Amino acid sequence: MRRSVLMAVVVAVGVVGIQLPGATEGEGVGGTIAGQVQFTGTPPARTPVKMSADPTCQQRHAEPALSEEAIVNDNGTLRNVFVYVKEGLTGSFPPATTPVVIDQKGCLYRPRVVGLQVNQPLEIRNSDATLHNVNAKPSANKPFNVAQPVQGMKTTKTFSSPEVMVGFKCNVHPWMRAYVGVVAHPFFAVSDDTGAFTISGLPAGTYTFEAWHEVYGTQSQAVTVADGQSATVTFSFSAN
Repeated sequence: MRRSVLMAVVVAVGVVGIQLPGATEGEGVGGTIAGQVQFTGTPPARTPVKMSADPTCQQRHAEPALSEEAIVNDNGTLRNVFVYVKEGLTGSFPPATTPVVIDQKGCLYRPRVVGLQVNQPLEIRNSDATLHNVNAKPSANKPFNVAQPVQGMKTTKTFSSPEVMVGFKCNVHPWMRAYVGVVAHPFFAVSDDTGAFTISGLPAGTYTFEAWHEVYGTQSQAVTVADGQSATVTFSFSAN
């Protein structure tokens, strides 16, 4: 995967602050990163996923499912990019207790890319009436391979160490892939179907942000955010 370091594109504008949970009067409300991931060059063609080996999978789709390794949105932006603070934070951040959910639906992982904190629950569901196995092979955490043969099954896992990224696959359906970014703080996001992402509540300071994509690699930017302010950041990946 290619790695590149870009100069940050940052514009500070005023925003209305909302007091964060646990903050007291007079403490900072934090800043916000509002960003977009752009794509240059010819968008890669999305090809039909061959699901004929399992008719249950095939029947879940009125139209053939398309490959999801690289999805360029209609506005020329890139979907499923994991963006997080890589360097610059101090202190500790208790993990969220609300589980992050990955569902196996139509024999695809939904969503394909997610983030969560160290020790935050990850709930993995099987919404399909067919066997799936959830095979995760992290390098900094304990691997697992869990069978889910029954529709409606749920499995909960946690990760004890930061790791970007943890890959998931299903050996029964080899086209199934998902990626989980595990970080020690809550300051991360995934670009959506407009290429946008938002990270809020960030303490004032200068940080290194990293953007990760499963095909196009990583990019990093240094970004300064002030308390009660918003900074706009643009990443740009290329097919070339």
